[in-house]
Amino acid sequence: MVSAGKKFREALKNNKPLIIPGAVNAYSAKLAQKAGHKALYLSGSGVAAASYGLPDLGVTSMEDVLIDAKRITSATSLPLLVDIDTGWGDSKSICKAIKEFSKAGCAALHIEDQVFDKRCGHRPNKQIVSISEMRDRLKVALDSKIDNSFFIMARTDALASEGMNGAIERCGEYLDEGADGIFLEAVTSIDQYQEFKNNFSVPLLANITEFGKTPLFTQAELNAVGVDMVLYPLTAFRAMSQSAENVYNSVIKDGTQEPLLDIMQTREELYEVLDYYNFEKELDDKLSKE
Repeated sequence: MVSAGKKFREALKNNKPLIIPGAVNAYSAKLAQKAGHKALYLSGSGVAAASYGLPDLGVTSMEDVLIDAKRITSATSLPLLVDIDTGWGDSKSICKAIKEFSKAGCAALHIEDQVFDKRCGHRPNKQIVSISEMRDRLKVALDSKIDNSFFIMARTDALASEGMNGAIERCGEYLDEGADGIFLEAVTSIDQYQEFKNNFSVPLLANITEFGKTPLFTQAELNAVGVDMVLYPLTAFRAMSQSAENVYNSVIKDGTQEPLLDIMQTREELYEVLDYYNFEKELDDKLSKE
């Protein structure tokens, strides 16, 4: 049986670039798979907002993220990349996280170089740890792998405070430690990706999140400068949230949901995604034998 880590590496090898949409729950993951995607992402920010109604300020625990990760890996066969923020604490916490997410069927993760009390990567006043401390995080993570193909990516938030030169220096150190790839956060120019690839040949991830520091570069533009993975962490969630808000307001205003039917997924479409009728048939067959 091919491990989740191997699936992720194969998807990365066979897709130029690999498109990785975010899924905030199991049903979103099934929709992404139905659309033809080859990998999925679970955002720490998405878990905080969608599952707990909290901001992305490092307030959710490993267990909070792990619950959502397990639900997604149980619902789809796509390899899942998970955001573990700073690793939730000391070496023991990082070690536990690597083992637990691997056992949960996840394929990959990224760990970042912000301080423990982290902020969203596109907000001001981020603080980052020393290079040596981040290398220690990576060493623990890499040493804790229970599957050699499990993909561990280093995320750096250094661009905001140390500029491109500082980010390049850090990436070199993280790769020397053994990171499988780099997540370069809050990029402001397409040339910064090109500069990275001029220095390193390892897999590079571009975070194309909306309403942040990074322009909405197209996949063609990113592919031209050597980006290997294009991440859309909360794109579907933002659209879902706006739609839900419109629905809640409309039901109060109009007194009926009828004007909204044309923007809804139908019952039959839901059943198709869930394979409802096969589940129902199995239940009927079981009851008929009792």
